[in-house]
Amino acid sequence: MTLPALDTATAASAHLQVSKVKVRLGEQLVLGGIDLALARGELGCLLGPSGCGKTTLLRAIAGLQAIDTGSIALAGHTLSGDGRSVAPEKRSIGLVFQDLALFPHLDVAANIAFGLTGKPRQQARTRVADLIARLHLEGLQGRFPHELSGGQQQRVAIARSLATEPALLLLDEPFSSLDAGLRKQLRAQLRDLLKQLGSTAILVTHDQEEAMAFADRVAVMRQGLIEQYDTPWQVYHQPTSPYVAGFVGEGALIPAQRRDGGWYSALGPVPEALVGAIRGDQARLLVRPDDLLPDPDSRLRGRVEAVEFRGAQMLVSLSLADGQRVPALWSSHEPVRVGGQAGFVWQPPHLVLFETA
Repeated sequence: MTLPALDTATAASAHLQVSKVKVRLGEQLVLGGIDLALARGELGCLLGPSGCGKTTLLRAIAGLQAIDTGSIALAGHTLSGDGRSVAPEKRSIGLVFQDLALFPHLDVAANIAFGLTGKPRQQARTRVADLIARLHLEGLQGRFPHELSGGQQQRVAIARSLATEPALLLLDEPFSSLDAGLRKQLRAQLRDLLKQLGSTAILVTHDQEEAMAFADRVAVMRQGLIEQYDTPWQVYHQPTSPYVAGFVGEGALIPAQRRDGGWYSALGPVPEALVGAIRGDQARLLVRPDDLLPDPDSRLRGRVEAVEFRGAQMLVSLSLADGQRVPALWSSHEPVRVGGQAGFVWQPPHLVLFETA
């Protein structure tokens, strides 16, 4: 397990700081000691399967779940821990959940303005108008939630959460009820908007594509702990555990052995630079689909076991000489057929080696 590896700049400018947070629900330890930080203006993501603790962590940050030990601080102020627990409504945190919870008796403008009670009327109107424009809700100000599409309702919920200019925005799988195309579109628009506003936000999702597209930093969670916390590029290309390698992206873990003073796998020699601190004589090599390139003239060949068409690309399952299967993501124009042989080359600098337990 790798705990958050914050760079110096992030650690020094942490806007949100979660330190050694544990949460028990009855006899179950749901969060086992979480460390996580975000700089101001960063977008984070809690990624993991159902039951891994990501929603519990989000609720703890929001103040909706008490913590047993540890602390949570935002903008330099302790929200939970050290004998202190700030009420959820006083944390300057905006929330967007799956069920949206729009007020059915209020129109769009009134829903967005709900948290602006006490602000000067003109200031509130200006803020609402700005968010309506930014979230493409023009012409819908007077409509009620039941008169809106799912995507429009989601935009209203986001606008309402941003209206008070919270110090942190928390999003719990907000796009799960939308169809794939609209989900992708709204996700991209929200990321652009949050970056324009300089907002700090955390998204909870089990969808790895959504995590990679939205976040600056991704926390991969497993059984109440963070396995890896890093940039999407690092999480995908340099996973720090077999669990992360298997959960994020596609790929295969194939055996590698030390012999005759070097390391070898069914793909051939493993560069010494990949071996690192491997202590034993057995390891597992992570092969991503984009690590293998088609080359009809290569001596390295595999039997094509399956082809999954994906439009511009196809996922090819190749069986190596020792029976191990590896995936390859190639152009759908490549002339391959199931049962045939395909030549390819691999890119060892992109590969990752894990010590066998």
